[in-house]
Amino acid sequence: MVMPTIARYGSWKSPITSELIVAQSIALSETRLDGDTCYWLEGRPQEQGRFVVVRSDAAGTTDLTPKPFSARSRVQEYGGASWTVADGVVYFSNFADGRLYRTSDGVSAPEALTAAPSDREHQWRFADGIVDRERNRWIGVREDHTGGGEAVNTIVAVDLAQPGRDAGQVLVGGHDFVAAPRLSPDGRALLWLAWEHPNMPWNGTMLFVAELDAAGHVREPQPIAGGVAESIFQPEWSPDGQAIMFVSDRTNWWNLYRYDRVARTTQSLAPMNAEFGVPQWSLAAATYAWAGPDRIVASYVADGLGHLAVLDLQRKALTPIELPFTEFGSVRALGERVLFRAAAPNHPLSIVALDLASGSHRVLQKATRMLDQSDLNPDLRIGNYLTTVRPVEFPTTGGKTAYGLLYPPHNPDYAGPADEKPPLLVMCHGGPTGAASSSLNLSTQFWTSRGIAVLDVNYGGSTGFGREYRERLYGNWGIVDVDDCVNGARFLAEQGLIDAQRAVIRGGSAGGYTTLAALVFRDFFAGGASYYGVSDAIALARDTHKFESRYLDWLIGPYPEMAERYRERSPLYHAERLSKPVIFFQGEEDEVVPPNQSEAMVEVLRRKGRAVGYFLFSGEQHGFRKAETIKRCLDAELAFYAIEVFKIGLRF
Repeated sequence: MVMPTIARYGSWKSPITSELIVAQSIALSETRLDGDTCYWLEGRPQEQGRFVVVRSDAAGTTDLTPKPFSARSRVQEYGGASWTVADGVVYFSNFADGRLYRTSDGVSAPEALTAAPSDREHQWRFADGIVDRERNRWIGVREDHTGGGEAVNTIVAVDLAQPGRDAGQVLVGGHDFVAAPRLSPDGRALLWLAWEHPNMPWNGTMLFVAELDAAGHVREPQPIAGGVAESIFQPEWSPDGQAIMFVSDRTNWWNLYRYDRVARTTQSLAPMNAEFGVPQWSLAAATYAWAGPDRIVASYVADGLGHLAVLDLQRKALTPIELPFTEFGSVRALGERVLFRAAAPNHPLSIVALDLASGSHRVLQKATRMLDQSDLNPDLRIGNYLTTVRPVEFPTTGGKTAYGLLYPPHNPDYAGPADEKPPLLVMCHGGPTGAASSSLNLSTQFWTSRGIAVLDVNYGGSTGFGREYRERLYGNWGIVDVDDCVNGARFLAEQGLIDAQRAVIRGGSAGGYTTLAALVFRDFFAGGASYYGVSDAIALARDTHKFESRYLDWLIGPYPEMAERYRERSPLYHAERLSKPVIFFQGEEDEVVPPNQSEAMVEVLRRKGRAVGYFLFSGEQHGFRKAETIKRCLDAELAFYAIEVFKIGLRF
């Protein structure tokens, strides 16, 4: 037996390298079922972040969007629901030109369905579509950027019999935002979600239903659920069209409800302290699906972990399905067949097919095959380097409790000195309305296998713990989230699990803001990394895209009425307080957080002579997708901590 080498925490050499991570990893999302055929979406860093619709059937697995096409939309900037499938034909939005296309074999050139833009900018963006077979048209969300000022979001119909003619006919307008158009089984009615500034969809949405006339025009829309203080999520028709299912947080928790169209009554189903909904940052989220006339397959989150269950509507009984996963999403069903995305702390994100009759499941695709390869190649042994994860609760400001996921350092080849505690990397998820994920993340293992503990914080404002927990952040962004990150790290230090003097913090987007605010307004962390993070809340209020243009009204307060509060909360205006090393990573084409925010902060630190790093990546937007970008960031961040913060020897 080989004894582990004694080496300082944070200096351990690991086979989980940045090159290995990007070489073996893909993004998996948005499942669909079309008859007996399974479909999903793959994001491929190795192909410059291209998104590909994949089909899986008895003949094997086939790519349906050929190069250079990328099935991605920038509706609301975060996109989602960029494609759909009906009768074997895939309809998708192409990222390069924003046009709708259709294809069926993955070999022939896709056919354009909407008009070409007149310039290099996307004049129209399309997403969240369905196919109206009776009228031969695509119905979905269109975001119109042709005019000056704010983009216009509507639900439109695109005539499939006259491809490439125009950008569609407006069916539903008059709202700041629309989503989830769903056609009734008989094609005679349409339902959809809408919300208005300053709400985000997790604050308040309305669910509408309307009859369609013979020509398919919307007639007399009627609101049936929701409001300015109630979030409605994922409306769906029952198979017979007599009822509408949706998720609402009217009782604090996102639970399932059924609206009877005949009686015009709403009934709660399986009420419990659990979340059947998720924040609608993208348009593709699906947590449940009909699996017959009286049965629903639903995923939910309880105590920070995911579950899958079958809801019998006749008996009103929710029966859990035993599966080796703790995170679920993109749930689709047809009869006994269920398709979904799933993961666990020891299982990478995967596309999974489940047979309800037998209870057996089969993994169709994994985000990484590294673990499979390490089983075949003893020299890799990647599985031996994976740490465990455990949920933690810790006291925070005001006598409250906050939550997180702790990943202790682990590497079979090394052990830390007996008189030393490991450094800590605190991770701040984006949003800030988001949540820490329990799925296997090799980027997290990148750190833990080098002797660095990781705490992924579900600070106040995170989802998965009810509306009341989300609303802790109301008017308190930059305070509650920062307190919870600091208090989580302090709690681990008090438990003797980490070295409080070597704790760093990192985050992207809103998580980058929390990172910078913690470094500027608190004297705890020894350094950090900001990925396209907000440093100037005033600039964000003035210069961001439509979807989030009023988000800060809720997070901080109305602008410019509360301009002084914005200044107080903005790290940029208090950069002189910053004395710790910081590294910045930024996409050149980011329209959510423009590069000038990172650059202004970097310039201040350079003038002060502080340790600072800055990387600007061309061709990247808000969230990095290219393999070379992801690899460069991980390596640079590790080197920055090792040299500027931990003061240890660097090993890769």
